[in-house]
Amino acid sequence: MRILYVEDEKYLADAVKHNLEKQGIDVDHAADGEDGLNKAVSGAYDCIVLDIMLPKLSGIEILERVRERKINIPVIMLSALSEVEDKVRGLDSGADDYLAKPFKTVELVARIKALLRRPAAVTDEVYRYGDLEYDASQKTLNGETLTAKEAGIIEELIKADGKLVAKEYLLSKIWGEEAFGEENYIEVYMSRLRKVMKNLGIKTQIKTMRGLGYKLV
Repeated sequence: MRILYVEDEKYLADAVKHNLEKQGIDVDHAADGEDGLNKAVSGAYDCIVLDIMLPKLSGIEILERVRERKINIPVIMLSALSEVEDKVRGLDSGADDYLAKPFKTVELVARIKALLRRPAAVTDEVYRYGDLEYDASQKTLNGETLTAKEAGIIEELIKADGKLVAKEYLLSKIWGEEAFGEENYIEVYMSRLRKVMKNLGIKTQIKTMRGLGYKLV
């Protein structure tokens, strides 16, 4: 496994790089946005761990340029900014996951492994509900490309065929061992999915059943 770690805080970068390498993960480090972008588009990595606040180019700018080139490598955003709006901005730009500083390296390792252990096999299954059409092979909803977690959520909701899907089930299914502490974070992904559906003119909606979970209506 080889990852790109883009972080301008030297002491933090050295510590995290050392701890990741102890876990058997090969790490290339970039200390600014321009170097990070040049490395990110090389196609040499399994995952990118990307800080938002960087010199020369921000993490968001790097992510946007990577996605503009149709590079679908998993990206985990890092930031000391913990407001929901900042999380949504990262996810809107194409991030697969978000981790707020300060964080424990063991949690970062778990997030990386969770993204990379998803099966690479392509499936031809297309799921439909109402005016929704989700292509599992392309991870697209009515033609719009989703992040990995968004794709997992919408797939489970469509497969439920209008029945309630418990929040705990989604957390366990999509976040796995990393589900602890993400109970409120899942709403960020629901907000993003609702925005995508609205922009696509989709009439089907995701309804929140307070204290229970979610369903399509």
